[in-house]
Amino acid sequence: MALERLQKLLARAGADSRRACEDLIAAGRVTVNGQVVTTPGVKADLRTDDVRLDGQRLRHGPPEYWILNKPKGVICTNDDPAGRRRPVDLVRGTTARLFPVGRLDADSKGLLLLTNDGEFANRLAHPRYGVPKTYLATVNGRVTGDDIRHMLRGVYVAGGRARTGQVHILKRGLNRSIIRITLREGRNRQIRRVLARLGHPVRELVRTRLGRIGLRGLGVGKARRLTDEEVEYLKALPDEAAAKPVPPTAKPTAATKPPAARRAERPLPAKAHRAKRPLPAKGRRDENRSSGRGAGRKPKKGSHHPHDADGTGKAGKGHRRNAGRGGRRPARPGRGPPRRGPRPRGHPPK
Repeated sequence: MALERLQKLLARAGADSRRACEDLIAAGRVTVNGQVVTTPGVKADLRTDDVRLDGQRLRHGPPEYWILNKPKGVICTNDDPAGRRRPVDLVRGTTARLFPVGRLDADSKGLLLLTNDGEFANRLAHPRYGVPKTYLATVNGRVTGDDIRHMLRGVYVAGGRARTGQVHILKRGLNRSIIRITLREGRNRQIRRVLARLGHPVRELVRTRLGRIGLRGLGVGKARRLTDEEVEYLKALPDEAAAKPVPPTAKPTAATKPPAARRAERPLPAKAHRAKRPLPAKGRRDENRSSGRGAGRKPKKGSHHPHDADGTGKAGKGHRRNAGRGGRRPARPGRGPPRRGPRPRGHPPK
């Protein structure tokens, strides 16, 4: 057998996925012929070299592929110092060194694959292949159409903008909603963070499908071997998913951007300039400020006032102050003609 890179060799032997094997090598947990190796680029051969992980020699074995209906509270790792339940603890009937394909957080449950084939695990879990994974999420509140559009366009979370592939509302109530979400990305706790950002914290999250592989007939906490047809389908799934065109990324709306991004793009307020109103002509009344009957009407030709009908500068019968009085104010009976000029100040003479 030809020499292979150490991380690929460990993954093929079932130590873990290729990316996880690089961390094992960097941590100094791998030895080759008794020498600790911390460089992933070192090459070796399991048939001729003594390759050990944590002191246990690795050997090639037949690849195995399992599907598990993971219950809540199980940690997706093979090395847990706290001693909590792991996925490999729920698999019965094998002695192979299995490890989980991808991750499900402890609060989530549902479909999880386990294998000792590192190349198989890397192709299914790597984000660049875009393998579709379907989830059922039960959330607080009433999910609206705007929430769905925000999830499709992308929502800013820690680490960048995250968006979903497909979203369908299965049940919508005042205090609780159930939605089906399909992801082609694999960020940590992505669905929980996106829905929390939109104001709908997740109550329960279940992964139901990987491609077209589902959990039908598999109880919670149970595991079974994958059939040959299922294994062939999963091996071809990354190439099929990568061949599908990725929809263009829509421009994010203001509601999906973080506050810091919105503040940075907000334009500075312009100085307010109050327009100067032209002064009314001398001897005329500002037509824009007139009120009552005749307000805003165009004065007649030869008139100096909207109510000046004869051009003498005096209000005629149409003026509301003199309406019904015949134009000019009549003289007061017994007191002579009306006084002309300014009214004298002080007490009148006795």
